[in-house]
Amino acid sequence: MDKFKVRTRFAPSPTGFMHVGNLRSALYAYLFAKQNNGSFILRIEDTDLNRFVPGAIDVIYSTLEQAGITFDEGPHEGGEFGPYIQSERKEIYLEYAKKLIPTKDVYYCFCDKERLAKIKEEGHTKYDKHCLHLSKEEVEAKLASGAPYVIRQNMPTEGVSEFDDLVFGHITINNDELEDHVLIKSDGMPTYNFANVIDDHLMNITHVIRGNEYLSSTPKYNLLYKAFGWDLPYYMHLTPIMKDERRKLSKRHGDAYFGDFIEKGYLPEAIINYIALLGWSPKGEEEKFTMAELIERFSISGLSKSPSIFDENKMRWLNGEYIKELSFEDFMEYSTPYFEKSTIKGRFDYNKFAKILQSRIEIFSEIIDKVTFIDDFNKIDPAMYDHKKFKLDAGVAKTVITEAINRFEALTDFNEDNLHELIKQLAADLELKAGGVYTVLRIALSSQSVTPGGSTEIADILGKDESLRRLKLSLDWLS
Repeated sequence: MDKFKVRTRFAPSPTGFMHVGNLRSALYAYLFAKQNNGSFILRIEDTDLNRFVPGAIDVIYSTLEQAGITFDEGPHEGGEFGPYIQSERKEIYLEYAKKLIPTKDVYYCFCDKERLAKIKEEGHTKYDKHCLHLSKEEVEAKLASGAPYVIRQNMPTEGVSEFDDLVFGHITINNDELEDHVLIKSDGMPTYNFANVIDDHLMNITHVIRGNEYLSSTPKYNLLYKAFGWDLPYYMHLTPIMKDERRKLSKRHGDAYFGDFIEKGYLPEAIINYIALLGWSPKGEEEKFTMAELIERFSISGLSKSPSIFDENKMRWLNGEYIKELSFEDFMEYSTPYFEKSTIKGRFDYNKFAKILQSRIEIFSEIIDKVTFIDDFNKIDPAMYDHKKFKLDAGVAKTVITEAINRFEALTDFNEDNLHELIKQLAADLELKAGGVYTVLRIALSSQSVTPGGSTEIADILGKDESLRRLKLSLDWLS
């Protein structure tokens, strides 16, 4: 690491929203670069024009900005190795492909769709190298006539290809498994198989960090490096993120995009923290890390060779820990949009709900359901007051509620602090445990056995008049 400057890249296709797997690749590449005082580059791989989604580049930037991942070079940042959008580099790829024609590492292919379909029907699983055997004169004649062509890579058919991966170790692939893939398409655009090699070399990328679906393709990339006489980069292939033991995480099987989780009320830093742990294990038991701590502690030795299972319950728990640590002002900023979507919109003080919910939710979208308790006031079954620990029953509840009504009516400054003092004194006067009195009043005010807040918090939210109305109704139901 000391002999050269580390340069990593994130090279997404602008085809839509940010998948969790892509985000993890970006994160690991970012962490590794920053840990080694290196550079992190964004390169947009848009050679498949049919899949281009307008606005997708902006989504990539906004997602990574939310995630706390920044670039040293890229389409917006610029840099000495640009342009950083592959469609703007089209002539570069064709120039380099033609350099390998004389050595027969690549060759022109003039086969049309009909011939390709025919050889497939005949049982060929790979291209049959037909055009490799055209004479120089035949090739020149076809080019002169304007015949459409692609440029294919000439793969060896015997022996093996070997390379070392920083995660998986020494890899050996039989050459007869490799196919003469297209490197330059008929429209002059490169395929990923060629463009990524050219760009990684020209941009001085030292470490290629990507999903292990490219592990078996790496030998053909290495053959291109060797054909040009270039040094190979270091490879770091990452295992897939799974929905369960059989299925990869995908939109079809549930949330798969960063934006999905943001919409549900996850904090960006919690998502990033959790994604960092999908395929990487830090030393020790700690699981909660800031970005600075991730940069410091990330290690290749901690990367797993086995797929990771995406456990949303674990991420929910982690997000809840982040929510608890927010300042109240930040909690209000995040939670207000969810209060606005709920049944209490414009009817109650959001701050009072926020105080009871900050320690009781794991994702912000829970707010929408958790505030509905305030309106779910129905006739109370007297048996709800039965409580052995506090020696409660309907008779005790009736006494507590009767006295509470008298004291609530006399209370001039109706707020949570004064309500706490009132209830503690009420318990002492009735020679009951304070917990029992709180329990009776919480049920009487909400008609529910479980609520996000206690009796004083509920009464403070409802206000004096509504609290008294509910207490009197609850007393009537006990008569």
